[in-house]
Amino acid sequence: MSRMFQFAAAVVVVMAHPVFAAGTGPVVTFKDGVISPQVIEVPAGQAVRLTVKNEGKGPAEFESKRLHIEQVIAAGTSAEIELRALPAGHYPFVEEFHENLATGRGEIVAK
Repeated sequence: MSRMFQFAAAVVVVMAHPVFAAGTGPVVTFKDGVISPQVIEVPAGQAVRLTVKNEGKGPAEFESKRLHIEQVIAAGTSAEIELRALPAGHYPFVEEFHENLATGRGEIVAK
C-alpha cells in the first residue's frame, strides 16, 4: 500500500468517528433508584457523549432497549456513553436495577 493511500485511509477513519471532549455532553446521575434529570435533551442528528454518574451505594445499570445500550456502573464511579446521531424522537432508558420505580425511568429527547 502506498504511503499516500495509508494516510488517506487514516484520515477517513478519523473523520468517520465523532470527536468528544470529556465533560462536554449531558450528565445524568443515578442514586439508589433515582435518576436525575429524568429527561435529557440532545440535539437531533448530532453524536453526543452522555456521562452517567452512579452516586448510589451499589452498582447501577444504564439500559436503553431502543438504543441497544447496556452499561453497568460501579458505585461511586461514572461512565461515558457515546450516543450516535439520533433522529428527532424519544428514547426511553432505565436504571435497570430499579426500573420498577417511577424514579428509575428516564428519557432522552432528541430535537
